[in-house]
Amino acid sequence: MAEHRSMQRGALLDAARTLLSEGGTDALTFPALAERTGLARSSVYEYFKSRAAVVEELCEVDFPVWAAEVSAAMERAAEPEGKVEAYVREQLSLVGDRRHRAVVAISASELDSGAREKIRAAHGGLVALIVEALGEMGHAEPRLAAMLLQGVVDAAVRRIELGAAEDPTTITEAAVSMALRGVRG
Repeated sequence: MAEHRSMQRGALLDAARTLLSEGGTDALTFPALAERTGLARSSVYEYFKSRAAVVEELCEVDFPVWAAEVSAAMERAAEPEGKVEAYVREQLSLVGDRRHRAVVAISASELDSGAREKIRAAHGGLVALIVEALGEMGHAEPRLAAMLLQGVVDAAVRRIELGAAEDPTTITEAAVSMALRGVRG
């Protein structure tokens, strides 16, 4: 029984990712989740009390995976500059991943304070990955520089997500160049 519930919960989260990546937060409704999973709408409420609860669980499940992928890319770089480049490139390479599209949709939505706090904490963990490398580069305020660097990444993500006139590769190269020139102490 526990295994069945776990599988159903996973199916609901997978359906939520798809709905968010295809239609944004407006698409994430309990009737839509029920339709995508073949469950009765009342059954969806047995797993999640609200949309915010779905969002919170997605954050708990997906952000650590995303951060681990960024961290692994950074670990492959020997020098701090390489770590900064990997930090930017890996995040931008994940833009097409539906987990990422779901997270972007979540971030753009109006959520309750609990869900917002989970997103803030997850982003804080992502930013923390780069602080050490920025310190090694001699930056006087590595935490501030990390937050500003994440702002560059976030702007590039939005540009790619919007389907900007520029090719995603051009956006990525511009973001990497800006990051590397802008974070040198």
